[in-house]
Amino acid sequence: MAEYDYDVLIIGAGPGGYVAAIRAAQLGLKVACADGRETLGGTCLNVGCIPSKALLHGSEKFAEAVDGTFAKYGIKTGPVTLDLAAMQQQKLDSVKQLTGGIEFLFKKNKVTWLKGYAAFEDAHTVSVAGTSVTARDVVIATGSSVTPLPGVAVDNDAGVVVDSTGALALDRVPEHLVVIGGGVIGLELGSVWRRLGAKVTVVEFLDQLLPGMDGDIRKEAAKIFKKQGMEIKLSTKVTGVAVKGKTATLTVEPSAGGAAETLSADCVLVAIGRRPNVDGLGLEKIGLEVNKRGQIETGHDFRTAVPGVWAIGDVIPGPMLAHKAEDEGVAVAEFIAGQTGIVNHNVIPGVVYTFPEFAGVGLTEEAAREKGEIKVSKFPMLANSRAKTNHEPDGFVKVIADAKTERVLGVWCIASVAGSMIAEAALALEFGATAEDIAYTSHAHPTHAEALKEAAMGIGGKPIHI
Repeated sequence: MAEYDYDVLIIGAGPGGYVAAIRAAQLGLKVACADGRETLGGTCLNVGCIPSKALLHGSEKFAEAVDGTFAKYGIKTGPVTLDLAAMQQQKLDSVKQLTGGIEFLFKKNKVTWLKGYAAFEDAHTVSVAGTSVTARDVVIATGSSVTPLPGVAVDNDAGVVVDSTGALALDRVPEHLVVIGGGVIGLELGSVWRRLGAKVTVVEFLDQLLPGMDGDIRKEAAKIFKKQGMEIKLSTKVTGVAVKGKTATLTVEPSAGGAAETLSADCVLVAIGRRPNVDGLGLEKIGLEVNKRGQIETGHDFRTAVPGVWAIGDVIPGPMLAHKAEDEGVAVAEFIAGQTGIVNHNVIPGVVYTFPEFAGVGLTEEAAREKGEIKVSKFPMLANSRAKTNHEPDGFVKVIADAKTERVLGVWCIASVAGSMIAEAALALEFGATAEDIAYTSHAHPTHAEALKEAAMGIGGKPIHI
């Protein structure tokens, strides 16, 4: 039997990779994790989920002080000013603590961090920073990176045309920020800079924002962001971006074709999606091909077509979400250790961390109708006592259920804490709950979560508070 340096080698230390490494080590395997960043945590912790939430939270507090929300509570402040450098520093502090936390967990679980980018030499041999390392099993968890817009050059250092990484690190508040793409990343980062004082224009190719979310959520999103002062250009495509000095001139036209117009901006954020990181892995050396979308196909157990090679997270099909990768990280480690890993890909919640938050899990109303007869119930946050007391009237909770069995098929909500509320809905779907199960479960009063209870009551009868 061949002697290997490690039982398992994980390529990539993002949410999927580092979780897989820790779980594999917990199961008694000798584990190494290769990553070329200075700090662990991948895109999510370093230049994605975590820093964006730090800026979202900070900018929210700033907006509350500036827009008079504090005054509603009888809190009087003097002139409110922004110290952007301090806001950026608290973001960096959060990132440092969390990435350092993963390094601590690696040491605690005896996971070896191989510093450097990895490439296959064969199915059981990987080169990391010029050194060959062997492993019985190799897991590809290299994540994703920003999808470029053809003909538009991103230069984060110059700070005029940026991607999400650059938009998180601006040292100034743009006068006019144009966001190309009305998805999660574009709207979150657009929200940050709008709150801090920028004029924000969002250009979306499709006829609604937030592709993939429920139709009612998408329509409401456009209304909410317009009310917050964003200019939303739907069914519009960007055909060119020219940069002269510190100014960008964008050429846009209707998606279906038509007269072109120009927009002038001092900052442009390209946020049209993400693509799998497979370049440079040397997949051709092990005979592993990618599909048309550049993804690595796997079986339900995350095995690739090459024995001993596995893949998880953004490099395989499915939503590019940190928690989906984490779930797969646990599962792949369990499969490698001879156990059975479990990920229910039908119950992966999605959240947009704007204010209010947008969240959903399960089927959209459109997808559910295609499968059969359904019942739909909506309850407005305006009628929820906690939301009303907190001056958070925007949004609703929507429950979609099978018409005959009343089994819950999907839940979608807009609320200040929708991202936390959706966990209950995910659990309900995981357990195959009916709307009645939610409706007859006691919910603490007063909480935002009562809106889900009332929406569930509407499937079988009527909610109390409308």
